[in-house]
Amino acid sequence: MTNKRYPDEFKIEAVRQITDRGHSVADVSKRLDVSTHSLYAWVKKFGPDAEANKSRNEEQSELKRLRKELQRVTEERDILKKGRGVLREAVRLRYAFIKEHKDCWPVRKLCRLLEVNPSGFYAWLKNPRSKRQKRDIRQAGLIKQFWLESGGVYGYRKIYSDMREYGETIGINRVHRLMKLNKIKAQVGYNKPRHRGGDVHVVSPNKLNREFSTDKPDQAWVTDVTYIRTHEGWLYLAVVVDLFSTRVIGWSMQQRMTKELVLDALLMAVWRRNPKETVTVHSDQGSQYTSHDWSTFLKSNNLEGSMSRRGNCHDNAVAESFFQLLKRERIKRKVYSNRDDARRDIFDYIEMFYNVKRRHGFNDQLSPVEYEKRFEKVATECLVN
Repeated sequence: MTNKRYPDEFKIEAVRQITDRGHSVADVSKRLDVSTHSLYAWVKKFGPDAEANKSRNEEQSELKRLRKELQRVTEERDILKKGRGVLREAVRLRYAFIKEHKDCWPVRKLCRLLEVNPSGFYAWLKNPRSKRQKRDIRQAGLIKQFWLESGGVYGYRKIYSDMREYGETIGINRVHRLMKLNKIKAQVGYNKPRHRGGDVHVVSPNKLNREFSTDKPDQAWVTDVTYIRTHEGWLYLAVVVDLFSTRVIGWSMQQRMTKELVLDALLMAVWRRNPKETVTVHSDQGSQYTSHDWSTFLKSNNLEGSMSRRGNCHDNAVAESFFQLLKRERIKRKVYSNRDDARRDIFDYIEMFYNVKRRHGFNDQLSPVEYEKRFEKVATECLVN
């Protein structure tokens, strides 16, 4: 008889006939009309060694799962390692990568990792590129070559002239379209973004009054915003500098100059220093620093606002001096293709060089971090003595 379903109580009693009463499996199978295979399975599940068998099965299942997971992670790591940068490319380039490696890994896994639809990939396989697409690819390559040869400064008009001189049949509008499609841009002047006026909300008196020397850390901070040009657009940098050592204790980089930009920089400074006494925070009268959120943050964190007079950059000379160093020693020597490249490079300058390595005449030729460490050491020795 087949397809019988027995309750656990029946199975347990059947197992006892074998384990307790000593009947053979064949005998019990014949008497109960149950297959020997089922009886052996019941013995494993309900017999005296059931717990050990269960534990062994769980271990084997877990080991099998871990091996499968390790294989999956290893495959995904190898795929992403081999396809480094492919995720940022156009869909057709990801399709080409999948086609090239589909014999090494399953197509569906490649599609999942590269965030494309398998049906789209198979449709792409059946429909080769049109003549126009092939011509676009070839001409875009020529445009990129001429643009690179110009040092990345040519616009579509000059590129068009190069293409015509090369003997390519192409219109100026087509050159403009292909450059825009491939995100190839001319280098523009390093002009300061236009000031956008706004209502002044909160203006603090100039409590710093150009007193740039302090006796110890966290007495006075200065903050300001500058801008960095990239081929992707402007990147705005806000910093907070401790006047005692000229150390950059807070910074933030965003693609828009908003109040969140300066608040994030100040928040980093507060988290890092955790000042015990009131700190004077000096800034200009930009709209970000005169906002209600800025004044509220100062009050809630035991900070005292101070602002320069309108149009007087000398009142915030320390922050301006840092920006001049940053641009002279790092930014002016680089051409950033996008904001992420600029962020990485500026982080490297601030945290890996300026704060910990760069010597300052103001700090007795010590880096800001070393200058603060020396102050703490002397202060500790004075307390001990």
